Amino acid sequence: MTPTAADRDVVFKAFGRAFFKQDLDAMYQVVTPDFVWSVQAGNAVRQLASREQIAAYFAERKQQVENVRFHDVVYHHAPEATFMTFRMTGTDKATGLAFENVGVERYTFRDGRLAVKDVYLKPAS
Repeated sequence: MTPTAADRDVVFKAFGRAFFKQDLDAMYQVVTPDFVWSVQAGNAVRQLASREQIAAYFAERKQQVENVRFHDVVYHHAPEATFMTFRMTGTDKATGLAFENVGVERYTFRDGRLAVKDVYLKPAS
């Protein structure tokens, strides 16, 4: 059964705190053991399907970007999924250039926990 909007908000608060601290112990308290995070990497989609892959991705991103901030975050609760819309800014470490993206994330739940996080991102225009 999919959690209520209020229950989802509690999960998202804990997930967001863990995500931004890159605290995998805390993250895996609110995601399913087989949690899958799909994210664009260039023109390809990467599926991060284990704690180790997520840790490696966090380490990789630390080398690529800094000062990342999310703006205009809004959660849209649908019956079977939650969508988060946002704007993201930061700095590309290789070039020193600022970037701005807009995106949508799709989350699904199982047993009251996050099961899937799909990220769709594009440069802001």
